[in-house]
Amino acid sequence: MALSYKQRRKWALVILLVGLPIYIVLALVIVDRLYPDPLTPPPVLAQLAVYVGLGLAWALPFKFVFRGVGQAPPPDEDG
Repeated sequence: MALSYKQRRKWALVILLVGLPIYIVLALVIVDRLYPDPLTPPPVLAQLAVYVGLGLAWALPFKFVFRGVGQAPPPDEDG
């Protein structure tokens, strides 16, 4: 199932408006669960590992949707 350029643009917008806030909340909740004491900040490398890992887990499945969305529409499609 290949998405047209218009469909990919619409899905990219939905993913960014819905998926990105969910990712942010999920990342903060995971770091909070790992280090619940608010007075002791978690190690920087632990935070980096969680944020990078969740960022890749969030972005890689949707890579095909975002590919080419920021470019001009192809000439064979109405954009």
